[in-house]
Amino acid sequence: MSHPGASVPEVAKVFGLNEKQLIDDLQLVWMCGLPGHTPGDLIDVSWDGGEILIDNADTIARPLKLGVDEASALLVALRMLGELPEFAGGEVLGRVVAKLEQAAGDGAAAVSTQVTVEVEAAPGALATVTDAARRKRRLSLVYYTPGRDEVTPREVDPLRVVLVDGRHYLEGWCYRAEAMRMFRVDRIQEVAVLDVAADPPAEAEPMDVTQGVFRPSDTDELVELEVTPSGRWISEYYPVEEVEELGEGRQRVALRARDQGWLVRLALRLGDSGRVVRPESLAERVAETAKRTLANYEGSL
Repeated sequence: MSHPGASVPEVAKVFGLNEKQLIDDLQLVWMCGLPGHTPGDLIDVSWDGGEILIDNADTIARPLKLGVDEASALLVALRMLGELPEFAGGEVLGRVVAKLEQAAGDGAAAVSTQVTVEVEAAPGALATVTDAARRKRRLSLVYYTPGRDEVTPREVDPLRVVLVDGRHYLEGWCYRAEAMRMFRVDRIQEVAVLDVAADPPAEAEPMDVTQGVFRPSDTDELVELEVTPSGRWISEYYPVEEVEELGEGRQRVALRARDQGWLVRLALRLGDSGRVVRPESLAERVAETAKRTLANYEGSL
């Protein structure tokens, strides 16, 4: 708009495109503009004679205002980015966050009080594992596994550090498990870089984390749960084998898990919004755990 009559070859060169790519993009401009989608609402563009002319594009000059949901998503992402070692102490990121908070107003305040990024790892754990992955050096870890409530020493050849669902994970070849493993960084209690080059076996391949980290195996135990409407989040939050609608908002959900301890905690978390149907041994274990827990509360009164 600030260079009316610029030629197609000139503009293509400025943007590093060939002329066909530029014209393909210009044809999309006809579809842009204000809601209503009539010719008077949309931008008009022409390139007859090789000169590009744009009209009815006053809306481009208007500064766009972020919605609360858009500003919140950006703020959360920027704060997570700020936890990465390469951005530690960065002034630019801080200024961007401050501007977004000012622009978002009350929405930013809600994000500040309601959203927190948990980073409770050993001091410097994220920086250490990130550096080791880049330099391809073996790591020595002391790692907490909540499913078994145990702390174990590990030696790991790191492949990468990824951010999934707001948490940092170290992915690498674990010599204890003799397999690829994902380690949540905030569960690493101790970490040290060894004077050994990482040398994972040929079969060590990164996992596809686009659908999350948790990946049940066909050999894991199959469990059936019945949930009320308030427990339907189970089938949305976890990978499930099957979901059957039972009417009145209730569901029967089948899922796999390799650790019964995790399933016991999940069932207790559901409370009266769900129950274990199969296997019976798990249902009995949940009931017994619930009784012991209630007895502890009664004893403390």
